[in-house]
Amino acid sequence: MPIPIENCAIPGEHVAAVVRGLDESFGVSTADQITDLTERPGSNRAFQILVQGRAYLLRINTRRGDVARQFTCMRVAAEAGLAPRVWYTNDEDRISITDFIFASPFSARETLRHLPVALRILHALPLFPTAPFNTTCTFLLNKSPLLDRFLEKLKAATALPERERTEVLRQYERIVACYSPEAADVVSSHNDLFKPDNILYDGNRPWLVDWEASFPNDRYADLAAVANMLATNEEDERLFLQAYFAASPTAYHLARLHIMRQLAHMFYAMAFLAGDTAEQMDVENEPAFSYSYFQQRFWARGFSLADERSKAAFSRIHWHELLHNLRQPRWEEALLTASNRPPTTDN
Repeated sequence: MPIPIENCAIPGEHVAAVVRGLDESFGVSTADQITDLTERPGSNRAFQILVQGRAYLLRINTRRGDVARQFTCMRVAAEAGLAPRVWYTNDEDRISITDFIFASPFSARETLRHLPVALRILHALPLFPTAPFNTTCTFLLNKSPLLDRFLEKLKAATALPERERTEVLRQYERIVACYSPEAADVVSSHNDLFKPDNILYDGNRPWLVDWEASFPNDRYADLAAVANMLATNEEDERLFLQAYFAASPTAYHLARLHIMRQLAHMFYAMAFLAGDTAEQMDVENEPAFSYSYFQQRFWARGFSLADERSKAAFSRIHWHELLHNLRQPRWEEALLTASNRPPTTDN
């Protein structure tokens, strides 16, 4: 039996907007069932709604941001078969209704095989609208007052040993010197694929969700985020890029991915650094575990970013992996290869 929207978990100030969305989408003013899926305080509100026997996802964007850009990107991605079908969006009400994906477990191996194809389709789409801010690791490649403050935060991060901070900053300068932006690599990007929540598998194929951070970006930002979550060795990277390019990757492709992966480690280590807090200190006193073990736990949803302690652990994991990789022979090889850009690329 349908229930009145005002009698469910929908916040009162959004009831009229939700009723409007249901009416325009399905010609009804009520839902058969509404389940609150909101993750935590401060998150955008999310609900599974059942209408005429079919499940949909209702999102109420309560966080500040340009929902017009988000909804545009989401619609384009849905039309390309990358995102769930969009039934309704309203910029003023900040509401969207899409198909609901019933997620099934999806192995990292299978994701490494399927997801690069989805990213190839995404990156071939007409350019998304630009965004006023960059929430990805390529933020570190563009000079700005915000970047200056970010680097000052790193220099002053006493929770990290000074010699490690000095080492990372020196290598960061080398990245900026050798990683030249390429116009052909600026593509429509998801920009929030560093965590598994935004990749859903329905038993047959992956879907990309949550387009809040989408804008044109270096293709390797998406690729590095996914690789850091799933690729455990160089052979994984090679197979990943081969599926993405539909051709064998060149040494130059592999070098750019490897460099961007380290830039992403640096970015997320600093973005989630808790500073001199009890959480950070507790995490630092715990035995470290391998990055491959972290990848397994993270992909299996055994590690979340729901609290300050988890965020501190996430920061520490990326920081230690960054330091490890910067000290390997492959790092010097990647910098040299990226510095010697080939006359043409098959991007």
